[in-house]
Amino acid sequence: MSNRKLIRPSLAEIKEQLTVRQPRAKRPVPNDQTNAENFYYVKQIQNKTPMVVVLQDGEMIKGSIEWYDKNSIKMNRSPEPPVLLLKHYIKYMYKENEDKNLD
Repeated sequence: MSNRKLIRPSLAEIKEQLTVRQPRAKRPVPNDQTNAENFYYVKQIQNKTPMVVVLQDGEMIKGSIEWYDKNSIKMNRSPEPPVLLLKHYIKYMYKENEDKNLD
């Protein structure tokens, strides 16, 4: 018989291996858009709702929204020609029939 020495890792080494953190799955980045704006535009386009758009300089444009994209809105105005508005120039907008409280 030979003298064999049993080699086993120390308890500290085992604990260290068990506590090595596994990389966590990253959470998905939340959307920067809720689609509420898109839903609102689609609803107003389908109903051809008369709208009032107030620009940053205070100018008011009345008409109905024909289409929109990420940066602009096209407004149909009955006697005047249609106009393309850039969204960053728009201060706010509302339905024309809600105008009675603002005057």
